[in-house]
Amino acid sequence: MSYAIIETGGKQLRVEPGRFYEIELLHVEPEAQVTIDSVLLLQHDGDVTIGQPFIAGATVEGTVMRHYRGHKILVYKMKPKKKTRKKRGHRQEITRLMVNSISMNGSVLVAANIESEATPTAEPESSGSAPDTETASA
Repeated sequence: MSYAIIETGGKQLRVEPGRFYEIELLHVEPEAQVTIDSVLLLQHDGDVTIGQPFIAGATVEGTVMRHYRGHKILVYKMKPKKKTRKKRGHRQEITRLMVNSISMNGSVLVAANIESEATPTAEPESSGSAPDTETASA
């Protein structure tokens, strides 16, 4: 299993191809391709590459699925016996990112295996519209 540790939005995140992650807001349109160059660690087939602080030439490519807002966090400040109260709320802007591939120096190390749902692999069985030959021989 290959993975990379990237830095985005001031946070470090372990990512694998074919999975989606919630990260801080990226200012791009949905369905757009994004390349993240700040790769801190790369693990592929047992070989671990550690950057100082980033790995030169390593990239993680992904697709922005959608933007939304997270759960509301209430911040309540109160000073007892002083009749001072403040109630504030905050909702974080979040981007859902699907990781497509991990590359090193222009060559793709590992890519997501996404099968299209438009072509089914198995033929649907008939619902008995054709008569059976065993019951017709009487």
